[in-house]
Amino acid sequence: MAFYWMRLSKSMEQLLNELNFKIVETLNLVDVAPDDIDPDDHLISGKLGLDSIDILELVMMIEKDYAVKIDSKELGAKVFSSIKSLARYIYENSPEVS
Repeated sequence: MAFYWMRLSKSMEQLLNELNFKIVETLNLVDVAPDDIDPDDHLISGKLGLDSIDILELVMMIEKDYAVKIDSKELGAKVFSSIKSLARYIYENSPEVS
C-alpha cells in the first residue's frame, strides 16, 4: 500500500517543473521559458528580476494551488531564496502534493 501512495505523490522533479511553468504563467514572463529557470537561481533579486509585487502574486498562487501559507517576511525570504527551496517547502507542507 505504501508503494502505491508513493507512486501517486509528485516527485520533487515534477514539482520543480510545475513551479517553473506556473511562475512563467503567473507573472506573464514573456521572455522566459520554464526550462530557462535554474532550480538554484535566486528568485528575489535574481536573474528573473522579480520584485515584491511579483513575490506577492506567487504567494497568492501558492496558497491557491498548493494550500500552503507563507505568512511572514522571514519565512518568505527563506522560501523564495530559490525555486528549489520553494519546491522543498511546498513538498513538505502541502496536502495537495503528497
